[in-house]
Amino acid sequence: MNSSADRSVEMTGKSTAAARERFEALCAPLKADLFRFLYWLCRDRSLAEDVMQETLLRAWKSLDSLSDEKAVRSWLLTIARRELARTFERKRIPTVDLDAANEADREAFATEDDHDVREMRRAIMQLDVIHREPLVLQVMLGYSTEEIAQQLQISLPAVLTRLHRARHALRKHMLGDAAGEGARE
Repeated sequence: MNSSADRSVEMTGKSTAAARERFEALCAPLKADLFRFLYWLCRDRSLAEDVMQETLLRAWKSLDSLSDEKAVRSWLLTIARRELARTFERKRIPTVDLDAANEADREAFATEDDHDVREMRRAIMQLDVIHREPLVLQVMLGYSTEEIAQQLQISLPAVLTRLHRARHALRKHMLGDAAGEGARE
């Protein structure tokens, strides 16, 4: 029978120290990118932090399944996407009454961001997830289209189409309907 003392001895063993070092070496440099990715997907800092912790916990538990250390970024982002999906499956996010929000003091919603930045963020968040996700992967995390295709498990033409539609929707939103029509000519 394993007591807590037996387990603590097992946890301090040489193999666990080596695993911890490997995990830190692989995952620590990617924490900022992981958080940025999660935040752009869910737009909630505390939820992104929670999902990031769950992601790192799952990554720690399944570290042995990572066979190619060059793929650690994709591996972590896949875990993060799935963990975020699990979060939304498990709990209902509280909603805000739109009428009450419109009547609320406008200054309560003010941020220090420039108007164009706020407008761009709002436009990005209004994109469908299938268009927003590849755009964030490319713009925020610097993924190539091939890496995005692997990450999302879709074809390269599908990635290119989604990126084109995302940019077209952003252009239309930021420059108005005339820009959307001008891009088609």
